[in-house]
Amino acid sequence: MRRAFLTVAVAAGLVAGAIRPVMASDDSNVVRPDDRRLAYEGHWGRTTEAAVTVNSGSRLGFRFLGDRVHVLFDVSSITVPAQIYVSVDGGPKRLYAVDRSDIEVQAPGRGPHTVELSVKDVFSRANRWTPPLETGVVLTGVRGRLLVQKVAHERQLAFYGDSITQGVMALCDVNTSDCADGTAAYPTLVADALHASLTQVGFGRQGVIQTGNGGVPAASDAYGWNFAASRADTDRGADAIVVNQGTNDTAWGPDEFRTAYRAYLDKLRTAAPHARILALRPFNGAHAEDIAAVVAELADARIEFVDSTDWLSAADGDFNGTVHPSAQGHRKAADRLIALLAKEH
Repeated sequence: MRRAFLTVAVAAGLVAGAIRPVMASDDSNVVRPDDRRLAYEGHWGRTTEAAVTVNSGSRLGFRFLGDRVHVLFDVSSITVPAQIYVSVDGGPKRLYAVDRSDIEVQAPGRGPHTVELSVKDVFSRANRWTPPLETGVVLTGVRGRLLVQKVAHERQLAFYGDSITQGVMALCDVNTSDCADGTAAYPTLVADALHASLTQVGFGRQGVIQTGNGGVPAASDAYGWNFAASRADTDRGADAIVVNQGTNDTAWGPDEFRTAYRAYLDKLRTAAPHARILALRPFNGAHAEDIAAVVAELADARIEFVDSTDWLSAADGDFNGTVHPSAQGHRKAADRLIALLAKEH
């Protein structure tokens, strides 16, 4: 089963009072965010008080007994609510805006039941880097009779990129949360097809030199962090890392870009010494020759340039706008990557 979602976590060193736990009056049955009965995927900062994610595509899964469970949030600083999907027992996904401190999830019968929460979108243009956060998912607990679960994945996959990796405009051609869907983007589709755990990190406008929207640093500076002052889990155990950067770096020439891109790949290799690293040609072709040249210069047998030429076609409806794949386009890109990653190197 896929696990998922929710939220930007608190870590030592955060601004005092930036995240204030919100608990129900009857907290005797509240499971705190760092409890092992909660299974997270993606970048989540976690303490006993909150689990926080600023990334579309992050997931949370758990099991419970009873006919309902309450998922608790801190929304005190949120001005642009994140959107999440909730699925019970593998059923249809229900959409929620995380604009309240308590979301009740109902289930048929007494169970046991399985819940998956997945982050559909964290709006890229609001502050999602420096607390107090204006958007993101801040989980403060789950109230209900939660059960122990064993989560096993065949592989660990990580995807790093910009708004395309985030799923911006996957559903329609306006840059809003309603049109964005991280779960319809190729990272989620690939991980699900390969029964892999998923780290999906995409920041709008970001490049290896260009800083991102929402106060996010450039890729090398953001790597290794959930958000400011919150260290991310290491990628040391990753089987494969897919990089889709360069689309937003067109203001810089080949020399500057190659230096920055090589430094980024070096950082990934240091963090994940055994992973396959797929350096994807951006779908619009930006810096394609530079990326291919850097990969060739590195001469690392497990770092591969992936030529995405002709994967997608605007004439066939594979884009919403000029650079963002539609859900159809993401599906096509996912199918290509699934074929590549299914082959063990």
